Amino acid sequence: MVKLSVDELAVVLRERYDKAKRNEAALQIHLFGIEYAKEIRDGDFTIAELVEKAGMGSGYGAEISKAVKLSDYVALK
Repeated sequence: MVKLSVDELAVVLRERYDKAKRNEAALQIHLFGIEYAKEIRDGDFTIAELVEKAGMGSGYGAEISKAVKLSDYVALK
């Protein structure tokens, strides 16, 4: 598996947010955190840096953090 940089992850995060259906932005943020939990955990950056590079509000950092923790207990279909 190719390790994604913080910049690449930020692009994916922003795209997920921008393409989210109405009232599903937080859902897409959670799905991103679950799907990319390993890359986020193993990366040499903080979640705050990731959110900042994606050009999003700092509050989304908490949502990504929750999703990364949830990834130990859930699997995507």
